[in-house]
Amino acid sequence: MREFMALSAFVALAACSAGADAPSQRPDPLVTVEPVRSEQFVERIDAIGTARANEQVTLAAPVTERIIELNFGDGGFVRQGQVVAVLARGQQEAQLADAEARAREAAKQLDRLDELRRRGFATNSAVDAQTAAAESARAQAAQARASIRDRIIRAPFSGYLSLRVISEGAIVQAGSEIATISDLSRIKLDFTVPETLLSAVRPGQAIDARAAAFPDRRFSGRIDSIDPVINPQTRAATVRAILPNPDRKLLPGMLLTVSIVSTSREALAVPELAVVGEGDRSYVFTVEDQVAKRVPVETGLRERGRIEIVGGLKPGQPIVTEGVVKLTDGQRVRVGGAAAPERKAKG
Repeated sequence: MREFMALSAFVALAACSAGADAPSQRPDPLVTVEPVRSEQFVERIDAIGTARANEQVTLAAPVTERIIELNFGDGGFVRQGQVVAVLARGQQEAQLADAEARAREAAKQLDRLDELRRRGFATNSAVDAQTAAAESARAQAAQARASIRDRIIRAPFSGYLSLRVISEGAIVQAGSEIATISDLSRIKLDFTVPETLLSAVRPGQAIDARAAAFPDRRFSGRIDSIDPVINPQTRAATVRAILPNPDRKLLPGMLLTVSIVSTSREALAVPELAVVGEGDRSYVFTVEDQVAKRVPVETGLRERGRIEIVGGLKPGQPIVTEGVVKLTDGQRVRVGGAAAPERKAKG
């Protein structure tokens, strides 16, 4: 009886040892595969620009004089030729009246001398002297009119005025600012482009701009001109684009981010998660006969979670898009969940 029990224990121990030494059957890793396909890639140049008014001018007093009339309010709109301010001009009006009176008198004297010369009672020199006197009087009248016009300040173009900082009755010095007029019908957007990228920029090219004040809105425009001189300190040239601004959302001085579409092309693309990087090289895993193979690739642009493949793959070639981190070169894999029912049947 003791011998039988000892033999049974020995057989059981041997069976356990044999089970421990048997290798475990791990399932092949499950991966997701999709074919390589072509997609549209767009090369863009990004920059930061400053908005400027289409036209902007600061109206200043031409002479030192008292303001007798202001015809605008804070931020008001004025049309071209509208009177914005009037300076005192009483002395100039008196000078004009005097010059006009002398001009009329000189003209009458000239007519009399002409009549006398035709009769032979006046010399040509007398007529010439009177002609010069009449012309001098007319010139003085014209000068007085110009002086009066200088004291009537008009809008050179239609636009919006700045906040008013002066009042009627104030005495302004020559050159003192009265108001600033800005034409906001469109915006000039100035930004810089490095000289290495100037070959990709040209007049008429479309741009997109965004302002921090309106993060969900895109403003579209076109490049109008490129500065022919490159800044020697920054090695960049200033580019000017024109943006329509019918609702006056964009204001002079705003900072905008600019995106220029330089070129677009069709190229092979794979998901970013499908690319494995090692140093300065990139790889993807292709699948052939349920075997993963590591293939080196050359990458390009990244856009919308996709990477451009410049070389190394062919259209339609199946690659692993999920489960890349658990793969090695030459390893067998299960594509999708196709092998799951088989494993369940074996169990």
